[in-house]
Amino acid sequence: MLSRIRGKSIMFVGDSLSLNQWQSLTCMLHTAVPHAQYKTITVQGLSTFTFLEYNAKVMFSRNAFLVDLVSLPIGRVLKLDSVEEGAKLWKGIDVLIFNTWHWWLHTGRKQPWDFIEEGNHTQVDMDRLVAYEKGLNTWAKWVDANVNTSKTTVFFQGVSPDHINSSDWGEPKAKNCEGQKEPIKGGDYPGGQHPAEKVVEKVLKTMSKPVYLLNVTTLSQLRKDGHPSVYGHGGHRDMDCSHWCLAGVPDTWNQLLYAALSQS
Repeated sequence: MLSRIRGKSIMFVGDSLSLNQWQSLTCMLHTAVPHAQYKTITVQGLSTFTFLEYNAKVMFSRNAFLVDLVSLPIGRVLKLDSVEEGAKLWKGIDVLIFNTWHWWLHTGRKQPWDFIEEGNHTQVDMDRLVAYEKGLNTWAKWVDANVNTSKTTVFFQGVSPDHINSSDWGEPKAKNCEGQKEPIKGGDYPGGQHPAEKVVEKVLKTMSKPVYLLNVTTLSQLRKDGHPSVYGHGGHRDMDCSHWCLAGVPDTWNQLLYAALSQS
């Protein structure tokens, strides 16, 4: 893979699930060439891992919504119709892997905005799936208008599922992912298709530019055993059934990414 990306740049753009995949890929590549020189730097939410002899950059841009989140006199505003701030980093990258979903559902103290804005209309809240679709459509329009597909390959990571509600996989007594040691057997998830996955597929079908969907949702839904659980946030004070252990599930995402790059 390093030979394939020699002289090129890969950028993951998204939330902490994109960070999960970025960490996985940098570890897998470093394991393949453990004695290769590398440089890593993080500046204002942009992390870059460079394999010097290959002149290959694997980057992560923290951007939880893809659309802009700005501070205005009225408060923090999520602008559903603008990607102006984040998109400054996206131009000129050879491979872009986008992801967003995890933060769209947060409420209360974890909600990072005070208002949602679309055009000239500002409101306190709205149906989160509707907001998600509007935000994805804005991102899709930017890709269609700005990406030169002869130079840049675009992926969407797909929706990374959580395992907070064990009733979803038919084990209500378990409550969540704590203590889970085995994947769900078979190839179908009892809880059915993830609602955000449907939105992603709907938006991608409207695009004129090719975007490759890393369709990781179902295979990840089956891995109720793959989360840090009580070890995710520094001990037993919290339960992390959203992120993934490394080595683990994101390594499979990256194997699929490599297979797709090999074909493109």
